[in-house]
Amino acid sequence: MAVNHQHLRAFHAIALEGGVSRAARRLNVSQPTLSQQLKALEARYGVMLFESRKVPLSLTPAGRDLLALTHKLFATASDIDEILGETAEMTGGMLRLGSDNPYYVAKMVQLLRRDHPQTKVQVRMGNARDVMRWLGEAHVDAALASDPPGDANFSYEPLASETLACALPRDHALAALENVPITAFADETLLLRESSSKTRAFTERALVDAGIEPRATIELQTRETIREGIALGLGISAFFESECPPDGRIVYRALGTGERSYQLRSYLVCQSDRRRSALMRALRSTVAEMQGTV
Repeated sequence: MAVNHQHLRAFHAIALEGGVSRAARRLNVSQPTLSQQLKALEARYGVMLFESRKVPLSLTPAGRDLLALTHKLFATASDIDEILGETAEMTGGMLRLGSDNPYYVAKMVQLLRRDHPQTKVQVRMGNARDVMRWLGEAHVDAALASDPPGDANFSYEPLASETLACALPRDHALAALENVPITAFADETLLLRESSSKTRAFTERALVDAGIEPRATIELQTRETIREGIALGLGISAFFESECPPDGRIVYRALGTGERSYQLRSYLVCQSDRRRSALMRALRSTVAEMQGTV
């Protein structure tokens, strides 16, 4: 009686995620489908693999023994995929990409389309928290995210590291400096991103570390709105280098933070079990090329 591979995959994902809903998102299938596959596996062999159906699920002794075996099974399958996948090529299809950085994602799409013009691309923009949630829920195939949280379910490819810069109206007195000290923010109105923004978090950390409080703050949320606010003289702001496109109304200067350095690191992230696919290998090749230019 041959074991059903799909049923084992369903059990393995449910056991790892501790519940059917999370496992369904991981495998990009419906919850009823996954539940039916688990029930079919248990019914076929007349064994209970989980103590109950209450989340978080708890494995029975038989379930723990099976999980040890499925770990080996899918690790071997991954090795086979890596060997055979070395010769696989991109043949079109659709790439769904999430990103928190317009510059990096536009550059990635440009290079990917140059080498694989038959591949269609959809880009979804949000903050780092958004894009990692989309990846975990299988709404995107890969994510470009800044300082994402570590997760064994994901594979991370370093892309770039950048520092904070100060954005000013071109006629601002501080524009004459090559390096704007963060202490100067005490006399300025600071334009801020939304509360979940990594740029805002790093800016506020730098201010706290320096013991500085701006004269006033205005939350304008998006980087585009903040740039318009700067151009209109509403205040100044802090941006990471990749967020500083040329604009004749604005100048960007290095932000002096003394002995402390505030580095934002960006990564290409994908589901671990997809990192050897032809699509992900193409994206890693694109990242390698971008590392010399961004």
